[in-house]
Amino acid sequence: MTPAPRQSTPYAQTLPVMLMRAREAVAERFRPIFSAHGLTEQQWRVLRVLSGVAEVEVMALARLVFLRGPSLSRILKDMTERGLISRRTTANDRRIGLISITPAGKALIAETAPEALKAGLEVSRLFGQARMDQLQALLGELEAVLVQNTARAEETLPAAL
Repeated sequence: MTPAPRQSTPYAQTLPVMLMRAREAVAERFRPIFSAHGLTEQQWRVLRVLSGVAEVEVMALARLVFLRGPSLSRILKDMTERGLISRRTTANDRRIGLISITPAGKALIAETAPEALKAGLEVSRLFGQARMDQLQALLGELEAVLVQNTARAEETLPAAL
């Protein structure tokens, strides 16, 4: 006897969709702040990462800010023209681009950060700090399990001939 076919989960209740909706609900709290300071969410992420490092290689930055190379390239061009970041190549390999934040970029972070922090605290207050801590822990665990499982699966793949 074969088991009855499982009903598929309604689209709106799938994990990817629920995560995207939650992300959008959170992002809506921050977009007006970034927009008021002439930034997009992606530009803000770039500045936030750069504010914590001396400089970073372009492809590493793409991974840190969750952007594909071509999208990041367009964003970096605009940010360079605005004087928020600087770009240089390494002396050993001119194909490797290094990005750093400029004083103007640091000033923009300093100007915008208090409002962004306030919005983040409001999200935590509305959801509850204990639940926010739990959510962040669970999301970290989910990511770790999936990354670990992906790494194991890749290790078992036969080498290409």
